[in-house]
Amino acid sequence: MSEVSEQQVMRDGPPEPRVGHAPERSEALFARARAVTPGGVNSPVRAFRSVGGSPRFIERASGAYLTDADGNDLIDYIGSWGPMILGHNHPDVRAAITDALAGGTSFGAPGWREVDLAELIVRVTGVGKVRFVNSGTEATMSALRLARGFTGRDYIVKFRGNYHGHADGLLVEAGSGLITNADGLGASAPSSAGVPQAYAQLTLVSEYNDADALDELMRERGHEIAAIIFEPVIGNAGVIVPTPAFLAALHRAREGGTLLIADEVMTGFRLARNGATERLGLHPDLICWGKIIGGGLPVGAYGGRADVMDFVSPQGPVYQAGTLSGNPLAMAAGLATLRALDADPDVYTRLDAYTSRLADGLRAAADATGVPVTVQHIGSMLTVFFLDAATLPHGEVRSYADAANADTAAFARWFQALLARGVYWAPSQFESIFVSAAHGDAELERTLEAARAAFAEVKA
Repeated sequence: MSEVSEQQVMRDGPPEPRVGHAPERSEALFARARAVTPGGVNSPVRAFRSVGGSPRFIERASGAYLTDADGNDLIDYIGSWGPMILGHNHPDVRAAITDALAGGTSFGAPGWREVDLAELIVRVTGVGKVRFVNSGTEATMSALRLARGFTGRDYIVKFRGNYHGHADGLLVEAGSGLITNADGLGASAPSSAGVPQAYAQLTLVSEYNDADALDELMRERGHEIAAIIFEPVIGNAGVIVPTPAFLAALHRAREGGTLLIADEVMTGFRLARNGATERLGLHPDLICWGKIIGGGLPVGAYGGRADVMDFVSPQGPVYQAGTLSGNPLAMAAGLATLRALDADPDVYTRLDAYTSRLADGLRAAADATGVPVTVQHIGSMLTVFFLDAATLPHGEVRSYADAANADTAAFARWFQALLARGVYWAPSQFESIFVSAAHGDAELERTLEAARAAFAEVKA
């Protein structure tokens, strides 16, 4: 794959991917990594703990493919967990980074690219102002501090199964008895060691897609709540789409002065040009972005109403800073990515169509082998839940509690069977996969062929 020139691929089409090499070098690298890095990885899901085996160490990437350290070409459905909407190593993005690199790697001072990217984001999304940071975690953490500073309130609300990065106040979950009486509304507990209980108690946890629970929480404690932060489409419990009733409850919650924060780190510029905000008709006060706006380089951003954003230092009293914020390489990659999306007006239609065909093919393959699955997708995000939709209260996965019933052992067998056939799926039942503009008919056919065989292995 990656040893073939772009000109040859355009002329002859992609060659057959190379698969079947034993992951000997990946296993050796993993053993070395475990000696010097916690768990051998720099982000937990990469360790393959939930699917077994050793993670593949990646040598290079191009288009819809990764090539691992042992020379296997893998059809990639992770896309660096979302940023690679154009495909890996896109020539426009690579050229933009190369051009920026010629001028230096970091200035610690303003540069023109961050102004250009901010203007583009403001124009597309309609926010008043935007501030760049270095990760999605920084974006959500900063937005919540801003909401507290603007409203003068201490409490925030998040939803069970929504992931907003690893800041202390966001690493909390709640039990099934979340909203039972006025005294217990929104009771929270840390879901990570090292998060003080006193801090966790400032985060109230409600149930995603439960409009009544959110209404009750706001009636009882709305006057204390600075902000509600939410994933417009959950991607970190598998793909879960909001109901119209839930979206209406979110917007009602703003009536008492609580700010609504849409965490579009995953969905921004992916589900539509203006992300889930456009696709779902949202009206948030603040929005957080990451992933696609950096074209694969580390970046995050938060933006929103000008009167709220004006509370950020140095204009306002809410402090937030970052040595590498607005990094010229990340800004160049983000600009090239968003401009490439602008130049291709049909890109979202094609992404949606590919993902719909993939979903239909996966359902058919599972049905043919008698493996019960529930396939959920929106735009270019998709999850195969290993559970029977007939056992779910609404016939689909609507909450983390629904998703938690999935057969993770069956998923692990399916994942490994796909990987052996050259398809690199998200190594967790509770993650979304991402389709890129580089995926085409050849990749779809190979993926579904591998999926059919993988489902047969699961059944056996």
